[in-house]
Amino acid sequence: MPKATTAEEAAQRAGPRKRATVESLAEKLGRATSAIVTDYRGLTVKQLEELRTQLRSQGIDFQVAKNTLARRAAREAGIGDLGSVLSGPVGLALGFGELSVPAKVLSDYHRVNRRLPLIAGFVEGQVLDARGVQTLAELPPRDVLLAQLAGTIQSPLTRLAGALASITGNLAATLDAYRAKLEAA
Repeated sequence: MPKATTAEEAAQRAGPRKRATVESLAEKLGRATSAIVTDYRGLTVKQLEELRTQLRSQGIDFQVAKNTLARRAAREAGIGDLGSVLSGPVGLALGFGELSVPAKVLSDYHRVNRRLPLIAGFVEGQVLDARGVQTLAELPPRDVLLAQLAGTIQSPLTRLAGALASITGNLAATLDAYRAKLEAA
């Protein structure tokens, strides 16, 4: 009867190519600011290449890997929670910049081609379901969010400055009227 093996022993027996795939994916997952899980079935090789080109132009890496290797890489990268959403044939879009860009690009691609549905995502330590990824895709770009925040902060300050200017203007007008009254008396 063969003895039971642990995942570690199985990984050691895995071929060097599989180990290299896991190490490479783990390194990318560790650097990624966001990871979006998609179902790439239904795409032709040409469509997949076009998608990869489009993603690369945005600084996004698209990887197709076996689930067992992807789960192992996620564990090595310290994001084992991502393994819970890796089932069936999946592709991983790894973003290294702004958090929402991979979700936006993939969501737009799905909207136009009706292929490549978004399954889940991983952003800042949180696993997102498909709805969460869609919400992330709908967020405005970072610079727009910062401008909105600045506007929100600036608005009350502008009103306060206007109110203070009005008060000082009224005070000056009252003092001037009082001075004129004293001079007349």
